[in-house]
Amino acid sequence: MTLEQAGNVVRAVVVYDGRVLLVPDGDGWGLPAGTPEPAETAQATAARIVYEATGYLVDGTEPLEPGEAAGETAVVCRLLSESPSSGGRLTPDQLRWTPMEETTGTPLPAPVRTYLQGHTPV
Repeated sequence: MTLEQAGNVVRAVVVYDGRVLLVPDGDGWGLPAGTPEPAETAQATAARIVYEATGYLVDGTEPLEPGEAAGETAVVCRLLSESPSSGGRLTPDQLRWTPMEETTGTPLPAPVRTYLQGHTPV
């Protein structure tokens, strides 16, 4: 996926052990998000923004189908390190690992919500 395909904002969906990584977003919580660098794929953008914000190493593996929000792409990321490095802007106590079934009150793009519903443990 090229920069033109990725749009303006890439959201990283980091799922680990039935939980999704959320970061502070205004007055609530949201997915790590950022904009692509020139010629950066959506997968690479997702990996970079997660590392820069949290210090976690992830692999952007699966872009989700775009939803209604033009200019947004969501990428499912696989966690590669269980502990963050000290290089993230946010400290571990500023992050939230939320069980997928408890994200109903979190504003998430429709493709992300659909993905999480299909992958929520029973």
